Amino acid sequence: MPDDHRFEEKFISQEAERRISEKLDDAEKIEIDVQTDLLKIVQGQVDGVSVAGLGLVIQEGIRVQEIKLQTDTIDINPLSALFGQIELNQPVNAIGRIVVTEVDINHALTSNFVRSWMQKFELNVDGEIVSFEPQKIQVFLPGEGKIECRGKVLLKEMGNTRPFAYTALLRPRTSSQPAMLESFNCTEGEGISIELVTALMQKAKELMNLPYLKWEDMAFSIKDIKVETGSLVLLVETQMKQIPSLEILSP
Repeated sequence: MPDDHRFEEKFISQEAERRISEKLDDAEKIEIDVQTDLLKIVQGQVDGVSVAGLGLVIQEGIRVQEIKLQTDTIDINPLSALFGQIELNQPVNAIGRIVVTEVDINHALTSNFVRSWMQKFELNVDGEIVSFEPQKIQVFLPGEGKIECRGKVLLKEMGNTRPFAYTALLRPRTSSQPAMLESFNCTEGEGISIELVTALMQKAKELMNLPYLKWEDMAFSIKDIKVETGSLVLLVETQMKQIPSLEILSP
């Protein structure tokens, strides 16, 4: 942080760093800059908060290679702020840049936290309910803006359950182009019907066209995705009703 920061900015920023570091499993680097002064703190205002981190491990299996986040003006609880804990009185907007590696993505896909999100889901295919239970997913980032997915699922339709494996090559939606599915291949099982493929594509389209996603007290939208060899770069906009506690990620 710049040496000319006022004492109160340094104190609150360092205390916030200490609190966050205690909740992280590991961090190569974490830097929090609370932009304010004592008068504004007393009035419950902060000009903004920036967060920069490298190699952050939120919990076992969840790692972020790099994160940069900048909020706009914040209306805060002044008493908690004096002790380095930012409690929001009003929702706050933020923009961020997040980098995750191929290794970290695949490790996260085996974690209890992510697997709880990957429980079976159902589709209505011409009036017939078809369910999928994911067994394994691997992600590969070969570069050139492409993402390769390899997975296995248990497919239940018409009263029968059977294994099904696939590989898919896609280009994610960016600020300049829509999402594109380049190829989809069945690698195990008897394949799937055209009607089921159509229902899957429609569901994927609905998810990708959502204006934002919600998680706890935070709504966020992905504004751009850049696929590099071995890593994924996300540019996001968020609105937080409260800064999320890392404790809610604990299994």
